[in-house]
Amino acid sequence: SSSYASICRNQSLPDSSHPCATATGFPHAAGSTEDLRTTVMMRNVPSNYTRDRLRELLDAEGFFGRYDFMYFPTDFRTASALGFAFVNLASPADATRFRAHFGGFRQWAARTSKVCNVSWASADQQGLEANIERYRNSSVMHGSVADEHRPLYLVNGVPVKFPKKTKRLWPPHESFGCRASSK
Repeated sequence: SSSYASICRNQSLPDSSHPCATATGFPHAAGSTEDLRTTVMMRNVPSNYTRDRLRELLDAEGFFGRYDFMYFPTDFRTASALGFAFVNLASPADATRFRAHFGGFRQWAARTSKVCNVSWASADQQGLEANIERYRNSSVMHGSVADEHRPLYLVNGVPVKFPKKTKRLWPPHESFGCRASSK
């Protein structure tokens, strides 16, 4: 068993028949209302940010080593950020602290009036394993896509090689990751 598999086992969500699952599909600790979600979506991230710049911000704001996955989509044509990111935190407590810290955040390292909004990612995108499985066979992992535009997998705050694809990868469609144009 690989270290990836052991990490993912610790991040797995219970299925709907599990006694800790709720009617909404999100797990809670048995006998409590504690939320066990770990993946958040940040919105209103400045478009001139890069994945590395966002990572530097998260680390500087006290989250170094507290997240293991980050995806910061960009417009492939302009290399501008699309303004949102998915971040998987190491624990539900870290995710709750992250949401409290970055909800309403305005101290960007760039001049902007943007105010960060942080919400939970959807149920099918909760946890490290779900995010790895979602993106490992995505066209965003194709060799034609620059590394800085791909999802980032981290162990103890250090980027590591993303788990290998399990299917053939096709290059992204020419409009993949591009902002909708007003025609």
